[in-house]
Amino acid sequence: MRARIYQPAKTAMSSGQAKTKTWVLEFVAETAREVDPLMGWTSSQDTQAQVKLTFDTKEAALDYAKERGIDAVVTEPKKRKPVIRPGGYGENFATNRRGTWTH
Repeated sequence: MRARIYQPAKTAMSSGQAKTKTWVLEFVAETAREVDPLMGWTSSQDTQAQVKLTFDTKEAALDYAKERGIDAVVTEPKKRKPVIRPGGYGENFATNRRGTWTH
């Protein structure tokens, strides 16, 4: 069995970092998905592809894979650069603004 271990990225719909601190062990699909001719649903005979295990640390995920004989590939997360905004909401009402504030 092959699997990949990664740290999920934040969703595009949120600005927070929720659910990005854990590590996920996800099995790679052994067989391709097929379309059911009657209903048009996509299905697969491989049930391992549905399994996602979460771990607190990368080492815990690697230990789990090693104990079970799973060939795991680790994908390191890309660290994002912190965005530093000069000022904030209060700057909209500052008295030392360069331009006039109008609506």
